[in-house]
Amino acid sequence: MRSLRRLLGIGSDLPGDARDTETVRRIAARLDALPVAEARYLAAFAYVLARVARADLEISPEETSQMTRLVREWSALDEAQAVLVVQIAKTQAIALGGTENYLVTRQFKELSDRAQRVDLLRCMFAVAAADGNISSIENAEITAIAIELDFTDAEIASIRAGYREQLAVLKDRPG
Repeated sequence: MRSLRRLLGIGSDLPGDARDTETVRRIAARLDALPVAEARYLAAFAYVLARVARADLEISPEETSQMTRLVREWSALDEAQAVLVVQIAKTQAIALGGTENYLVTRQFKELSDRAQRVDLLRCMFAVAAADGNISSIENAEITAIAIELDFTDAEIASIRAGYREQLAVLKDRPG
């Protein structure tokens, strides 16, 4: 039986791909035409977007379309491959969300540079806003992920400001 430390990739001397979460392994395996590092990055990227979409326990068709568009935009995948990646990410987020959320986000942090994490933060808000409404639950999930990625409150607020009209908490306020 694997030790908990090995399962979490803590203190392991294994190469990065040997420490991949099940989610990243499953999605990356479908991207065998891409270089391994790019497939791992894209798998984690797609999963984090699905995590945001799933925060309110429902992934709308608009959110799915937005995730597919973003996966295509941030990769060299064609439409069919992007749809497959998003579908696997959604399935994994539904099935394993409670156990994989933090692990995949941590892995994305390890695989990305600061500029890529800023792009992901913008993409998370875009996915949540795809149906015209960023719920309080989605906003809280984005904030939690952003904190896991080492963003400050001010940095999160700065990017969130671009989505002010879609924030559910502000929609019913006068003025």
